[in-house]
Amino acid sequence: MNNTRAQARELVQALIPLVKGLQGVEICVCPPFTALDATLQAIGDSGIRLGAQNTFWEEKGAWTSQISPDMLVEAGCAYVIIGHSETRGRFGTVDGTLAARLGYFGETDATINAKAKLALAKGLTPIICCGETIDERKAGRTDEVVRGQIRACLEGLAPEQMAGLVIAYEPVWAIGTGEVCEAGEADRVCGLIRQTVREMAGDAAADAVRVLYGGSVNDTNAAELLAKPEIDGALVGGASLKADSFSVICKAAAQG
Repeated sequence: MNNTRAQARELVQALIPLVKGLQGVEICVCPPFTALDATLQAIGDSGIRLGAQNTFWEEKGAWTSQISPDMLVEAGCAYVIIGHSETRGRFGTVDGTLAARLGYFGETDATINAKAKLALAKGLTPIICCGETIDERKAGRTDEVVRGQIRACLEGLAPEQMAGLVIAYEPVWAIGTGEVCEAGEADRVCGLIRQTVREMAGDAAADAVRVLYGGSVNDTNAAELLAKPEIDGALVGGASLKADSFSVICKAAAQG
């Protein structure tokens, strides 16, 4: 929940010359709904893609406050984030901070699955998020939780649909906290996600699906993370709000 229309436009305009000519990386920006059109105008013919931060599982109807995939496609979106940890119904322990940080938006694996299916049907590429809380990690349940989320969120998708997905591993305890999952462990869990896709949809889908790491990625740690073989890219939070920092991460992705 950052940036007005004018601020989003300024950010993209500052980013474009910093990543111009960059090869081997796809860059996507996902502003708030209110800034989608302004961001699209700023993107122009730069090659940067536009994405949204959420969508709904119905095309239209009496769903006040919701945004349908058709609306996002018309707004110029190619991607949509689905199931970000801040929208899930389980956010773990947060030292007494505001309720908005507690993930009370009620997102579940089932709603993520429904949203992904409609988004795909409408031509959007879902960026499906998964990740464990600090309590689950301390209990040694990381693999169980992440595999369970992937299986539930991707249930009913065809192998060719899974092949075109983007999946982001974002451990809940690393979102906006400054804590980063150690690169080797992030790589291991991203590999686990790919293996789960392999079990569900075969080798071709597992090799094609893009698995990102998200969770306090910044311009100082991106190169190490993105050099890992199982990490195909980054889902960037706070560092994406500064063109200089984000451009460094984009360049690290191109080199990784």
